[in-house]
Amino acid sequence: MKDIVELNKLSTQVRRDIVRMVHAVNSGHPGGSLGCVEYFVALYQVLLKHQPANFSMDGKNEDLFFLSNGHISPVYYSVLARSGYFPVSELKTFRKLNSRLQGHPTTHEGLPGVRIASGSLGQGMSVAIGAALAKKLNKDSSLVYSLHGDGELQEGQIWEAAMYAAANKVDNYIATVDYNGRQIDGDVENVLSLGNLKAKFEAFGFIVIENQSGNDLTKVIESLEQAKSLTGKGKPVVILMKTEMGQGVDYMMGTHKWHGSAPNDEQLKKALNQLEETLGDY
Repeated sequence: MKDIVELNKLSTQVRRDIVRMVHAVNSGHPGGSLGCVEYFVALYQVLLKHQPANFSMDGKNEDLFFLSNGHISPVYYSVLARSGYFPVSELKTFRKLNSRLQGHPTTHEGLPGVRIASGSLGQGMSVAIGAALAKKLNKDSSLVYSLHGDGELQEGQIWEAAMYAAANKVDNYIATVDYNGRQIDGDVENVLSLGNLKAKFEAFGFIVIENQSGNDLTKVIESLEQAKSLTGKGKPVVILMKTEMGQGVDYMMGTHKWHGSAPNDEQLKKALNQLEETLGDY
């Protein structure tokens, strides 16, 4: 495992990747991507038991990750590339014709690291639970992780899946909610309030971990390690992870307006001035 200084340098470089990728094609979702950098870095660099150089779709004897809120593909692609799944130089093809790096992750292009197409919100938990049950049937002790947006929890399928996971004791599964309080049309509270999310997941039979510092890499690692320690106890686990949409770029923070908007040339320059190049741009 890299030390925390190196991991934070990687996080900064991933943020540079995100804003450059979205700017280059004037399309994409920088806000949520920037907010989830620490989660992806912690997961792929510290927690996951995985084999980037020998990727297989079945993932036997490996931990699996499923991105449910697929619109934050820029952070997903950057961390996959910088974890060894495919060349970092391929990031320059983001959202271009015939690229493997589509706006929402897909599978028919054969991009290493991606096991499901995602972007239609609400489906990732169901898929992750299926994978977790398959591991149990195969006597595979590896874990399954998934990430969801808080606005995504307005989808009914999420709660059907949550009910199923608890009823079937899917205790090799760790879900995380990016709880930034914002979605495409405004604050989640104003669009459709989620109420007491901790109480809801507990009522549905989950073990709930709250992380109020989702942009603090040390805290994210701690919450994921805590979640891992609670697997195998007869219940699925969920982390409610408070983040800031647009984290690291001051003018993107505190608003929902950068959910799906690309920076122009001047805005990109301003963003990059706030994000020191640490590992080399693609």
